[in-house]
Amino acid sequence: MAELPELAGKSLGASSRVLITQERINLFADATNDHQWIHVDPDRARSGPFGTPIAHGYLTLSLAVELFSHLLDVTDCAQVINYGLDRVRFPAPVPVDSSVGAVADVTSVEPCAGGYQLAATLTFDAQGIDRPVCVAQMIVRYLGDVTGAGAGAEGGNRA
Repeated sequence: MAELPELAGKSLGASSRVLITQERINLFADATNDHQWIHVDPDRARSGPFGTPIAHGYLTLSLAVELFSHLLDVTDCAQVINYGLDRVRFPAPVPVDSSVGAVADVTSVEPCAGGYQLAATLTFDAQGIDRPVCVAQMIVRYLGDVTGAGAGAEGGNRA
């Protein structure tokens, strides 16, 4: 954890990739009750604006934790909190059967109660798409205090 401040202003590089299958899209639709045809009806989507089903934007965003964890593993902290997101955009769609990855750039690392708060800009890409498919600033807290003292009133989900 003590080395986290040194990451401010640095790129963590590119993550591994995740394949976005129709099954993954359908499971996400079931989990979120978002069954728009452009996501879950391949026959109708073929005649739609993208010629194929596309992933939900929030499905793409939900990959942030997995992809970011491939780039940064802080082994000596007691707790990792997904503290929130700032500015999220979906500039391009993710076609079914595309692989998605992300590049992470650490924008800041600040002390917080019990550890450090890190902000990173994640730029997601999908194979065959010439623009980013998602750009989001993710805020993560790395805490050495397992009592939750650094989590704040908002809490957060364990990463």
